[in-house]
Amino acid sequence: MTFTLRAPGRALVLAALAPGMLAAQRGAGPFPGGENPDGSLRPSARLTRLFTQDAYTEYALLEPGTDQFRIRFLTENARAGATEIVNATRGGSEGTDIAVFDPRTGMALPFAYEEQGDGHAIRVKLPIPVPPGGIGRVVIYKTYRDARTYQVHGEANVPFGIQPGDITWVRSLSGYRLGVILPRGYALLSSNVAAHVSATTDGNVKLHFANPSGLANPLTLHARRTTAAFAPKPFTDVFFDDVKTLYDLGAPETHAMSVEQIYTDYRKGASLPVDLLAYAPLRDVRVVDLDTAKPLTTTLAGGATLVRLEMPITADGQSAHLQVNGTLADQGYTVRDGALVFDRTVRGLRNTVLLPAGWEVASVSQAATVGVFEGRAFVALINLNAENQYRVVITARRRV
Repeated sequence: MTFTLRAPGRALVLAALAPGMLAAQRGAGPFPGGENPDGSLRPSARLTRLFTQDAYTEYALLEPGTDQFRIRFLTENARAGATEIVNATRGGSEGTDIAVFDPRTGMALPFAYEEQGDGHAIRVKLPIPVPPGGIGRVVIYKTYRDARTYQVHGEANVPFGIQPGDITWVRSLSGYRLGVILPRGYALLSSNVAAHVSATTDGNVKLHFANPSGLANPLTLHARRTTAAFAPKPFTDVFFDDVKTLYDLGAPETHAMSVEQIYTDYRKGASLPVDLLAYAPLRDVRVVDLDTAKPLTTTLAGGATLVRLEMPITADGQSAHLQVNGTLADQGYTVRDGALVFDRTVRGLRNTVLLPAGWEVASVSQAATVGVFEGRAFVALINLNAENQYRVVITARRRV
């Protein structure tokens, strides 16, 4: 079963961040389920999406005093027949220096920048209509100017530890895998959202994080100019890595499951290794190019399985968007004392385990969200740690 799924000298003190301003920056409406007249919350809808976090957004803060930050946005459209992707500019932000690229070829794509409501929208024409079973994708670059969110402190505020020249960036970030890059020569003083921290190849401090809830997450960063030199270290940004793996469980006494993994590969070459098969020995392997929905040929070389790309990757701006399917037998998936047990080491940012029909979740050893997809319970895990693999144990009981 396949599931395709401000200017220097301007004073700013923290006390000036009044509740009204903070609410505006959050950009969030009421609780997803809504509010009753007495202010109590109504429940939101049940969770039915097997995966979240499909888009990735990176914010690079430009020179303090310009009010500007450069955005790199990777987004998708999986609706068969779709011919475009529309990306709205947030109200109050001015979008400039827009560029759009096709990740498959690295070539620029045509787009229009149009007024929409109180803001604008970038309307991108896809290279081909989204084929059934495929996914359309683009990379959008744009620069925002927003003096409300990017501030330079013009004077000291001792109670708050502020020095002249300190910068603050506040923005409501929701539903995406995220990265924020500080200006060159600035050190991180404070982040109110838990994040991985590393240095770019240019020596800028970068924060990496995800928001598992998918709801608005108001982020505030404080930074200060420094003479320290930040050297890049070997580091895998697990939140940029878009790999997602679905374990579709069969009857537990068979130890069998269907496995589907979707990921983007940036390695150069015409034939690339299928990494999934190194830790999940699948049978009946099938690989599809999601840009075209065409099946790809696999070959064995030195004990590794390689997939031959229709469009070889030769430049930094290119990538392949691939889907791997197969079946797996795993003795860690079994029935024990009447309970279904899924005990496996999983890898990557996102792993979802879809239980067989008629089984109810009893326990999960790792933090996860739980939902129902077409009448079947599922457990969706998002790995917030830098380690690429971890053990998860799920148990379930059969409905009578």
